[in-house]
Amino acid sequence: MRPPPPRPSSVVDPRIGDLGPALLALEDGAIFPGVAFGAATSAGGDLVVNTSQTGYQEVCTDPSYAGQVVVMTYPLIGNYGRLAADDQSLRPWLRGLVVANATAAVVEDARQLADLLRRAGIPAIAGVDTRALARHLRTNGSLRGVILEPGMLDEGAARRAAAAVPRWEDQDFVGQVSPAAVAEFGDADAPGPLVAIVDFGLKSNIVRSLVFRGLRVRVLPHTADAATILAPDVAGVVFSPGPGDPARLAGPVATARAVIDDGRPLLGICLGHQIVARAAGAETTRLRFGHHGANHPVRDVESGLVQVTAQNHEVQVVADSVPSASGFFVSQVNLNDGSVEGLRHRDLAIETVQYHPEGAPGPLDALAVFDRFVTAVRA
Repeated sequence: MRPPPPRPSSVVDPRIGDLGPALLALEDGAIFPGVAFGAATSAGGDLVVNTSQTGYQEVCTDPSYAGQVVVMTYPLIGNYGRLAADDQSLRPWLRGLVVANATAAVVEDARQLADLLRRAGIPAIAGVDTRALARHLRTNGSLRGVILEPGMLDEGAARRAAAAVPRWEDQDFVGQVSPAAVAEFGDADAPGPLVAIVDFGLKSNIVRSLVFRGLRVRVLPHTADAATILAPDVAGVVFSPGPGDPARLAGPVATARAVIDDGRPLLGICLGHQIVARAAGAETTRLRFGHHGANHPVRDVESGLVQVTAQNHEVQVVADSVPSASGFFVSQVNLNDGSVEGLRHRDLAIETVQYHPEGAPGPLDALAVFDRFVTAVRA
């Protein structure tokens, strides 16, 4: 027997204000009742589980979550407010947010997570048994789901809406999140080298991390061609993280081949890692339920060093498919499932990582990735 719907006052802080009862429906027919506290609308996408205890603001504004409904397993979300300066992009990109308890540490609307979601038209639901939901997804694999508009409690209609959500693999999310214009950051009058970042869904902390290390940064749209990326004044290239399936990105993969052949220092992060791997001739496949959270252990194959990393991806590079003739080799592996977490080139200053070295608010174990890239650029 399904438990009764939660009382709004018990799962949504009164300082936030709830919008009434709502349903979360999954494509396999599962229904989770709750209380709406985001925007008063319906939206759906693939459900992903994030195990981070902090960083909900960064999760909501991370472009890599475009098209996905995020389930936070930590039970108190919103409990330390929000600082606009810590947003990872100009707006939230996720399709919906699912939490156990929507809490508030502050009174001002502008410093509440709920206000950010409402202004962006993102629905959210509290009062869901997120541990049961996480176990359900772990057992059944990735599933599509939909958060229904407050007051829409017809379970049959909810199941039909969930089944009608488009497949993740069939959508172009990079085209939605990548900018159309070029932007530059850092001190234009400083002598620091210039690096080009190809923006497939860039997080602000990547730019901050490079500028902090004395580089100037030029951010380019994902449609930039090799000649633009490899302008004469560019000393190194970064392929950014981003959402979606790299198998859809034939154009960026072809561009990556040209960047590899050029030989300038190259860093690929998350989706950028997958694009470089495909350019090298490797294959990628979708994981059963992805890696999402700030507690994933990664071991460096050469040094044996183990680091705890922040991750957010649905796709892995297939280790056995990396051609030895490409010059690339698997440099890092995930200690939970053995999946590929990084590639390096034997002769060129090229490194890729599947995790997020810029992860905010942490962990900060992997910041040396940026140090190695900056050293290569300055050399």
